[in-house]
Amino acid sequence: MGLLPDFGNVVFTLGAFIVALSIIVAVHEYGHYIVGRWSGIHAEVFSIGFGPVLFSRVDRRGTRWQVAALPFGGYVKFLGDANAASAGADEEVMSHLDAQARRRTMHGAPLWARAATIFAGPAFNFLFSIAIFASFLAVKGLPDDSVRLGALHPMPGVNELREGDLITAIEGRPVEDLSGYFAIAAEIEPAETVTYAIRRGDETGRVAGPHPVPPRAASIALNSAARDAGMQAGDVILSVNGQAVQAFAQLPPLVAAAEGAPVTLQVWRAGQVLDLTLTPRRTDIPNPDGGFETRWLIGLQSGAFFDHPTRSVGPVEALPLAVKQIGAIITNSISGLYHMVTGAISTCNLSGPVGIATTSAEMASDGVDSFIWFIAVLSTAVGLLNLFPIPILDGGHLVFHAYEAIVGRPPSERILNALMSVGLVLLGALMLFALGNDLFC
Repeated sequence: MGLLPDFGNVVFTLGAFIVALSIIVAVHEYGHYIVGRWSGIHAEVFSIGFGPVLFSRVDRRGTRWQVAALPFGGYVKFLGDANAASAGADEEVMSHLDAQARRRTMHGAPLWARAATIFAGPAFNFLFSIAIFASFLAVKGLPDDSVRLGALHPMPGVNELREGDLITAIEGRPVEDLSGYFAIAAEIEPAETVTYAIRRGDETGRVAGPHPVPPRAASIALNSAARDAGMQAGDVILSVNGQAVQAFAQLPPLVAAAEGAPVTLQVWRAGQVLDLTLTPRRTDIPNPDGGFETRWLIGLQSGAFFDHPTRSVGPVEALPLAVKQIGAIITNSISGLYHMVTGAISTCNLSGPVGIATTSAEMASDGVDSFIWFIAVLSTAVGLLNLFPIPILDGGHLVFHAYEAIVGRPPSERILNALMSVGLVLLGALMLFALGNDLFC
């Protein structure tokens, strides 16, 4: 009985990882392919995966499109390439090509065409992520700034509020907008019951309800103590180590006070009361200034006890917000790497293939929306990684192109091959280090 769930989990995790990776690789490699084609460079092979070919077809332009047995990457092999990484020219092939045919190779094309083709891979990853983030905004909208209640979430205790109510005051303090709502929530004392002034249709009145930001888990963080303990979105924490809580703001100091020791939570879930024990994890949290703060966390995100009505978002507003999201991911990633190198935060923050696969499965289990959002985030990370100036990566190729632009000639084949070997070793070492984090952190 125990083997089947474990096996099922492994299959699900591996499947989610392969789907996410295959989509991202396909987008990345298509960027290389299409810009190369537009630039006059012929692609001989477009492959998703490595190893034995499972399926292939040749299009009218002579490009072989294939799916290989090992679905952990992909490549585009251009005419004249010695290998799938375009690390060098196949001199035997190049020697038999005339000037017109050499122009159709990666190594005989003008510098601008080669550089554009290489840069297109990461660029398409970013564009793909922007398209997903903008689509989410367009479909889901943004929270309306008014404090009119959408659907109410199940809560223990008294709640006389109704969907459609407009909150005008909390504990006698006027509320003008959503930001004011949360500002008041942060200032009032935790209480089991709070008084709200509302407008309901043409009527006004006062009703009782829970704290504006109750100890309710709006969502559960990935790779967190809460997720490992089986907590679910919508769970309401009643107490921490026997101490009653009425507001989410009470949770962080109580968890921090445990200093990593297990904490016992009493949780309300759809009318049932559960006792759960969680061990907080030391976590590095990025700050707005670019630094990091280390805290003991269990992995819960706060929220109100109601859904916020949303307003529609057009492309003019959605695209800049999507680009801003990309910028935040890139900034936090670079800042995180810098602080890991300098020793400011733990290197355990760097995940390898096992960690990414596990995260893929967790996001897939949270629903299609979460999985697609994760693919967009991972696509951004893959695009950024490929721009690192490491030989064998796209960023390394761009450095070689920059050298050629400045000096007037490319690096020699001997130097190029040596640097590619160094890059391969560095990349392999990085992957092994990240895998070690997955297994031992």
